[in-house]
Amino acid sequence: MKPPRPRGHRENLWLALEIGNSRLHWALFIGQTLNQTWDTDHFSESSTQKLAQCQTLADLPPEIFPPSQKFRQIDGKNVPHPPIFLASVVPQQTALWQTHPHVRVITLEQIPLLKMYPTLGIDRALALWGAGKTWGFPILVIDAGTALTFTSGDANESFGGGAILPGLGLQFTTLGQNTGQLPQLETEIISLPPRFAMNTAEAIQSGIIYTLLAGIKDFITDWSQLFPEGKIVIKGGDRNLLVNYLKFQFPEIAARLIVEPNLIFWGMREILNSL
Repeated sequence: MKPPRPRGHRENLWLALEIGNSRLHWALFIGQTLNQTWDTDHFSESSTQKLAQCQTLADLPPEIFPPSQKFRQIDGKNVPHPPIFLASVVPQQTALWQTHPHVRVITLEQIPLLKMYPTLGIDRALALWGAGKTWGFPILVIDAGTALTFTSGDANESFGGGAILPGLGLQFTTLGQNTGQLPQLETEIISLPPRFAMNTAEAIQSGIIYTLLAGIKDFITDWSQLFPEGKIVIKGGDRNLLVNYLKFQFPEIAARLIVEPNLIFWGMREILNSL
């Protein structure tokens, strides 16, 4: 069943919610205009049930709904709870939110991309659709999140395939947790480490960072041979870190990247506008 078009107070105010592997990503829209974004932790079942009982935006605690007071009350009256349009890659969290009376789940079938496979992540599909509708097809989307993904679309607005591998932070964490003698490192490194390191910490940095950057360059180079005029957009929590690394190592690649964290929200907006 198609979700209804967002109708509500203040020129069709609506919320977008992306449930990611690590965090909940929120956006407040007024019609087609993105007003504000913020992140929260995943909610427990009891917390989600309490939120489901909220009838107005004034009922939502500020840590869940941080936008200014003008969205909570107008002329002394509480603003009714707007619809929440949800896209999720975490089944357990999806199950919790599906019972929320204001939630409308966006599904893969509602995205007009051609040639999608049934298990394609809704986050990848929405980001690709949002990027393509913003900058035009063909387009390549790189998501530098918990997983590092490459998702491509061709000039016919068809899904063109992609790849998935552990993201930068996950690689550091996994190596630190599963190798007894190796320290767990932070990913906020200002400059590139020496390639042939003389201590364990820098050896971990070198192995992960240089291999990851070489992989990104290889994927972009290969895709660019197919679509020389295509655009490349990067999103995700590690986007700025990876772009900075690429500026050191492959500046010509970094110069091609469009940095845009809100691609999934652009995709959700495009889907709702088409209904």
